[in-house]
Amino acid sequence: MPTSASTSTNRPEVLISLLRSESKEVKVKSLRELKNQIIGNRTKKLSYIKLGAVPKILEILSSSDDSESSILIQSAATIGSFACGVDVGVKAVLDSGAFPHLIRLLSHLDDKVVDAGARSLKMIYQSKLAPKYDFHKDGNMAFLLSLLNSENENVTELGASIITHSCETSAEQKVLCEAGALSRLLILLKGSLNQREASLDSLAAMTESNSEVISKFVGLDSGRALNSLTELLKDRYPRTRLLASVCLIVIGHTSPNYLQDIGIKTKLIMILIELLEEPGRVGDEVPFALANLIADKEDLQQLAFEINALDKLCSFLHNDTIHTKRLKGILLAIAELCSRLENCRARFMSMQALNLVTNALTHDCAEVRSAACICMRSVTRSVKNLSAGHFLDDMIVTPLVQLLHDQCTLVQVTALKTICNIVVDVTNRKSVFIQCGGLKELVLLSKSMDSTLRLNSVWALRNLMFLAESNNKERIVSEITASTLTSLVCDPEPSIQEQALALVRNLVDGGISSIEHVFVEGGIIINAVGRQVRNASKSEVCIQGIYILGNIATGSESHKEAVMHQLLQEAPSVLLKFLKCSDARLRVAAIWCVVNLTYPGGPGSSVRVARLRDSGIISQIKSMVNDSCLDAKFRVRTALEQCKPVLGCLGVKLSATNEQDHF
Repeated sequence: MPTSASTSTNRPEVLISLLRSESKEVKVKSLRELKNQIIGNRTKKLSYIKLGAVPKILEILSSSDDSESSILIQSAATIGSFACGVDVGVKAVLDSGAFPHLIRLLSHLDDKVVDAGARSLKMIYQSKLAPKYDFHKDGNMAFLLSLLNSENENVTELGASIITHSCETSAEQKVLCEAGALSRLLILLKGSLNQREASLDSLAAMTESNSEVISKFVGLDSGRALNSLTELLKDRYPRTRLLASVCLIVIGHTSPNYLQDIGIKTKLIMILIELLEEPGRVGDEVPFALANLIADKEDLQQLAFEINALDKLCSFLHNDTIHTKRLKGILLAIAELCSRLENCRARFMSMQALNLVTNALTHDCAEVRSAACICMRSVTRSVKNLSAGHFLDDMIVTPLVQLLHDQCTLVQVTALKTICNIVVDVTNRKSVFIQCGGLKELVLLSKSMDSTLRLNSVWALRNLMFLAESNNKERIVSEITASTLTSLVCDPEPSIQEQALALVRNLVDGGISSIEHVFVEGGIIINAVGRQVRNASKSEVCIQGIYILGNIATGSESHKEAVMHQLLQEAPSVLLKFLKCSDARLRVAAIWCVVNLTYPGGPGSSVRVARLRDSGIISQIKSMVNDSCLDAKFRVRTALEQCKPVLGCLGVKLSATNEQDHF
């Protein structure tokens, strides 16, 4: 059957060919038809982009003179439709060189042309791909202010959108503030709905983490600017209430003195919880605002909990059709609620919500998988539930282990951080994690070229080793190998050195059989530990290293001698250096080491005391009987009591301590 003429002109190839027509009427009609086809249709947009439609539309736009308003309007509107909501479309538009031509339309004499250009540019500035505006460049600030001062609503919205997208640094915030942008944005708060919301977005960007700009904003309009924001919390439009809340949250984080009233904080939480029910964009963004409001603020977390925020958030997890962005935000908001409050974690567990979060670990979206890990990490901070063994379960461990080889590095890192908590489990169920393949994955990631993955995998191995039974220790050591452990102890990153040493510290905690692990292969592990203790510049590394040596010193005579060898290789000894250190943590660790080395009863204890005396260690300890650190002071007394009999035989007198020095 022959195709009708009207149908044939709707075909993409035909429409694109008609864009080359010499007839202005045909061009306008073709542009309008193409625009109507792609509006709200991602598939159509991608199809036309592949066929090269965008450059051809730009050719029409750039070659048309100012008198051809209808062509300018339709070509600008069509370009804007390509950029609306699709980053691929934005990229195609920018790659075609359309941006400066759309800017040119803003100075057109025909308001409808200006409108079309401004609308298209607004579509572009909704994307992260939009070009960043340089506020410092000559002429740019004057142009931006002309946009904000325009009588055209779309143009003023565009000006505000440019600020929201491009204002990222304190220098940019300052130059905008000095140019008067704050005053203009405050005026726009009293404009149309679109102007109001665009202005709120921009105000949040301009005041983010900048107390100076916040102070200037609060002083505007005779000090009534802040009241203008709080009044908008009662606005009839949900998005306006959300954006006003976001602005107040930004101000409260940086300058809490402006939002000290608990009534405002309560109102903010109540508004955000109420807005969770909103459909579309508002409901999708609300959980992020709530999470931001209560982040690291235990009082606000408790307040939100008392207003049933957790129950409300968890109820959404039962919805299988929940939008991906909203699901991510809800998981992050739950994570913040459970980050500090044990009563919140208990309520979460009682609602059987853990299974729902576990399901999100296998979500198609990497950001949701990561958010689920973050949520579970907060929940697993519960010592009570860890002690009860609620988390080392196949249903939880298996998907977490699978995430360790996720294609997204962020997911791997957040999964590792969650595992760090879970494997602390003190119920001796660590074998569940090992049997699920978790140990092999951790060891594999400990060899990664990515330092963040190495750090968190070693951290997880450290916690897996914590209070592990001897058979599990054997499995961990066998999998990781002495050479790999040695290389981690000597890693270029100090933070990884610290965690690797903490792993060794947990390894040697548990008797002589555990200590023997650091003497395999000619003692490469203990030698590496000794080198770090003597050479590391970071206190945390030295602290872990000296505690390892202190643990080893609880072993046999040969173990104690090995520790003496590591500590007294140089003169003055590293042990003496630590005892004189201003860092109390290092002094305590060093004294512990001396206590274990001088423990009486062993055949070599008197010889070790004499060597410590000759190295100046005993003299230094005697000078520490009134150490400012109580823990150090107490251990000093123990060490001196243990050394007294030996030193007495050697003719060394110990000064008596005053009664007031005793605990």
